[in-house]
Amino acid sequence: MELGLKGKRALVTGGTKGIGRAIAFGLAAEGADVAICARDGRAVADTVKDLKASGIAAFGAELDVSAKDALEGFIRDAARTLGGLDILVCNASALADGSGEEAFRQAFEIDLMHTRNACEAAIPFLEASGAGSIVAISSISGSEDYGYGSSAYGTMKAALFFYMKSLARHVAGRGIRANIVSPGTTYFEDGFWDRVKLNDPEGFARNLNENPMKRMARPEEIADVVVFLSSARASFVSGANIVVDGTLTMRIPN
Repeated sequence: MELGLKGKRALVTGGTKGIGRAIAFGLAAEGADVAICARDGRAVADTVKDLKASGIAAFGAELDVSAKDALEGFIRDAARTLGGLDILVCNASALADGSGEEAFRQAFEIDLMHTRNACEAAIPFLEASGAGSIVAISSISGSEDYGYGSSAYGTMKAALFFYMKSLARHVAGRGIRANIVSPGTTYFEDGFWDRVKLNDPEGFARNLNENPMKRMARPEEIADVVVFLSSARASFVSGANIVVDGTLTMRIPN
């Protein structure tokens, strides 16, 4: 299926590892130019180099997405470097454990407010595109409680559902779509579940077996859905929450 992404301009926050990296390379594989940011400057430089090696234009910056002014500046710089923006993917997450005040503060600033601030900064560029797309990465933890200290994390991922649904309705008339992808358990090296596997092998095995597919997702399986949603092939999909969990969740949406 031709997705029509060749020459499009995309920005992915948290784009150097795991799901974010897979999204960046998934978009690049379809011919989109890609901007990324992350806290680790060396990882950003290495990822940008690899993206350019795939034959597309790439741009990156070391960035704490909770710093509003710096995030807005990065979005402006990315749009100037790439010649505009067609796609925004808000992927960065604090992965904040527990229910303490600091965990909630981190999750609020990074998972929720970075998404809001990035959207506000990118909307003028996305509107100029004429076919803008926003995808926020939430989680099944936003709709079901899976433990592992996910109270702060799940609370802010749940807040994204309302924000993105409301945003979708407000920007629809401006030629912009807004959707959510909610991954289930996703395994990659040095990721959350890799650390659980190392530190709590019984808990890891229990979570693995709770999924009827008896496995966790690969980052590329999440990225493929994001790439499709970002494309013209999903031109009438907006305000949706796409769950990619291998049937792990049992909730029936109403």
